[in-house]
Amino acid sequence: MDKERLQRIIEDDDLGLLEVKESQSAAQTEEERLLNKFYLINEFYRANGREPKMDPSNMQEAQLAMSLGALRKDEARHELLQDFDEFGLLIPLALPTSIKDIFEDDDLGILAESEPEVDIFDLKHVSDKIEMPDYIAQRESCEGFEQFEPLFKNCHKDLRSGKRQMLPFANEQQIEEGQFFVLKGIMAYVAEVGQKEAKGGKVNARMRCIFENGTESAMLLRSLARELYKDGRRVTEHEDRLIHELDDVTEADQQTGYIYVLKSRSKNPKISEEANLYKIGYSSGSVEERIKNAAEDPTYLMAPVRIVTTFECYNLNPQKLELLLHKFFGKVCLELDVFDAEGKRHTPREWFIAPQAVIEEAIKLTLSEEIVDYSYDSETKLIRRK
Repeated sequence: MDKERLQRIIEDDDLGLLEVKESQSAAQTEEERLLNKFYLINEFYRANGREPKMDPSNMQEAQLAMSLGALRKDEARHELLQDFDEFGLLIPLALPTSIKDIFEDDDLGILAESEPEVDIFDLKHVSDKIEMPDYIAQRESCEGFEQFEPLFKNCHKDLRSGKRQMLPFANEQQIEEGQFFVLKGIMAYVAEVGQKEAKGGKVNARMRCIFENGTESAMLLRSLARELYKDGRRVTEHEDRLIHELDDVTEADQQTGYIYVLKSRSKNPKISEEANLYKIGYSSGSVEERIKNAAEDPTYLMAPVRIVTTFECYNLNPQKLELLLHKFFGKVCLELDVFDAEGKRHTPREWFIAPQAVIEEAIKLTLSEEIVDYSYDSETKLIRRK
């Protein structure tokens, strides 16, 4: 069976008999159907490291390829799906159609020469005028690298000690001044972000990116994002960063309590075998004092706990922060009944199944009041902009 015939068969499948589906209810909305379809495409890419193709020998893969092609053409759906586009699949890698395209996509400066012996644009016997890009980003030696070198060394140290983590790059909003990324095995630091401009419905900005090998590049934000989608990771903030700015705390500021994250030491297999199970709680006093009788308290799953991290709060309402965080992770709340010493059943609602780094990121977003713009995707275990 050739590809053309296969494509006609899939396009004529009005009843959807060939469509790849997950188990789902009949009441599924159009939006949910679309997200499920895109989820299957992402899962295919995750498992195979490539986009689905029109393979005549694999009807399911061919259906996914058809669906991806249709979604790429339907720009009205891009806004809904862009936060779930883990691998940049909605915008395919375009083949260059001009010399300008080739040079504008040369983010690593491979084609650049500092002092070319021959100007390749000094053409003869050519009547068409070639439009040159206004600026081509390229790698060059970083002036003053000695001020950035300690930042890289400390970041590597934090990664080794677990104070920072490397997570998949999810969206362009994660690219901010002062953030670290790993691009094709090389750590990069975003030293400056220029004025952001909107063009074609997308925001872009020229940045100063410093690389740990002593080079720098004035890359565009979207160019860096494109490269990170293909072969990159982001580095989380240092875990000891408090949810208030210590430099701004004075004697007039009031300490209002702590937000804490705990790990259970229970021997119950339903608890101990869940690697990403954490309790998010609030205490007005010492956390150590709060948890000293955890083994006798159903709130702590009737077992000892260890403190993973605590966040000191000033001039804030920790109780409100706690409620916001519980709502944010509501879909991954632990569903488990525990029984106290008298045999009474309890269902604790402060334990959640999510990675530690994600929980700490959510706490910071809650402090900055940005949490309302984000949601937690339990499938990818990432925080995504709504």
